[in-house]
Amino acid sequence: MPAFEIKPLNPETYRKQTRRSTLIVAVTFVVLAMGLSTAAVAMFGEPGGDNLRLNIAGVAIGLGVTVRLVYWQQPWMASAAYGWRLKRALMSVTNVMHHVKVGVAIEDATAMKLLRFYHQGLEQMHQLDANSGSLFEMRAEIEQHRSAMEAARLDVDQPRLEPGWIETVKKIDAVK
Repeated sequence: MPAFEIKPLNPETYRKQTRRSTLIVAVTFVVLAMGLSTAAVAMFGEPGGDNLRLNIAGVAIGLGVTVRLVYWQQPWMASAAYGWRLKRALMSVTNVMHHVKVGVAIEDATAMKLLRFYHQGLEQMHQLDANSGSLFEMRAEIEQHRSAMEAARLDVDQPRLEPGWIETVKKIDAVK
């Protein structure tokens, strides 16, 4: 997994930009998917036959073209792409959370940094999505971990997910 860095974003601007990009992508997807499905059935289909596979292929190609080839690199998609990468980075930590918790319990520095990154990423995700209610439940855990990092003299600012952290933390649990 490549490195990911949490960047400061204005939540209002983020939501405005992601709504705009979602609308553009949705309209383009509908037009492309319908157009490609219709073209595939017209060119390769059988009149009165089962053309479901051609329709599905048209929709799949439309989706691929819409997201990856046409829009993913556009500047106005930057907020949506960032949000997707943030959620993907958080999910990569969630997938190894049992290893992370073992590492934190034995005060492993990498596990502690990884959990702090996770907490900071969650905080940002909830701010960007205007969903602070879910984060309220975790506030005590987040503060407790922050205090533990300060006591261990570790930097509590962990905005970057280093590529090797996940693999390192997986090995901690295997050793224990």
